[in-house]
Amino acid sequence: MASGWFGKSSEPARPPDVQIQVADREPKNFYLGSNNSRPTSENVDTYHSKTHVHSVSLFDVGIFKDTLAPSLGLHSGLAVIAWGAARYTGRVEAKDWLWPSSQVANAWWSAVGRRVFHGFTLSQALKRLSWHERLILTGVTLWGGRLFYRIASRSLKRGKDDPRYDEAKKEENFWNKSLLTTFIPEAFFQMIISLPFTAPFRHEGAVMMGYHPVVQMIAVGMFASGFALETLADYQLDQFKSEGRSGMMKEGVWSLVRHPNYLGDAFVHLSFIVLLYGSDMLAPIELLGPLANYLFLRYFGGDKENEQSQTRRYSTSNPDKFAELEKFRSEKNSFWPAAKEFGNKWLWIVLGCGAMGVFVEEGWRTFH
Repeated sequence: MASGWFGKSSEPARPPDVQIQVADREPKNFYLGSNNSRPTSENVDTYHSKTHVHSVSLFDVGIFKDTLAPSLGLHSGLAVIAWGAARYTGRVEAKDWLWPSSQVANAWWSAVGRRVFHGFTLSQALKRLSWHERLILTGVTLWGGRLFYRIASRSLKRGKDDPRYDEAKKEENFWNKSLLTTFIPEAFFQMIISLPFTAPFRHEGAVMMGYHPVVQMIAVGMFASGFALETLADYQLDQFKSEGRSGMMKEGVWSLVRHPNYLGDAFVHLSFIVLLYGSDMLAPIELLGPLANYLFLRYFGGDKENEQSQTRRYSTSNPDKFAELEKFRSEKNSFWPAAKEFGNKWLWIVLGCGAMGVFVEEGWRTFH
């Protein structure tokens, strides 16, 4: 049985109707290709007989029916609403408000909402979640809640559309095409990115139990480091702007890479996959989640979109800042820190935040 740092069991107490035996477990990696099955609320008593849980693969029709199709329906429906609001207000950034909020909504519906819909009270639905299921749901909520607040507050303060979209709106028939060329494609990305925190809750009878404490600590450390990096990047940038300073932001975590907020986001999403692996609940298809998030940040939105916007604006209206941007590009990597950054104190501050997150989670789980 796994133990926390402080000596007490890390296995959560289950409600009376879901008693799970954790002694004498056999090695399990069936979701990554083994034929072993993990115990569930339905098959635990016959676990050491030849009863098996059907493993989920990329070609399993069930995951398309139970997870991907409902997710795409949710995200597409919300995308249509956001498109209508964007068209009415003339502000494409309505889709940015939707990016974190729709993923959080999908996670909560998958973990809690479906059970409430089928007759459970909210309290009962929450109690049926194991500690590690609550951990992943809390992580998604923290990530999405912080990002939504960041996007919404900046949008309201700015009072107009994000400059990144000014050029796109000049295209002929932009609004007539944008639903299918901009809003729906992002809904597809959201469906894929949400897989690590929607699919596990839709595997009927399966429970996340955290069988590998060291892997779990790595996951929590990755989340805490990524979340800290995102938060510090946004806070430091806001401070830089509030002081009325000109030029490129190159201090704090911005001395690590040109886009530390996107790097932090990538680590947050990767941590969910590691946590699933630590519970032997990692289906191969769920690896597409952090991969899709990374590709979107690097090559579709995020990093690419931001730098293209900066190049377009600064090259025509602010030659000095454009020259500084070019110099910054030659000095720092866009996304992944260079080897020389091992001597950067901010790298160790961020990693220290990750270690603190592990300590807090272990202590809270042990004494809660």
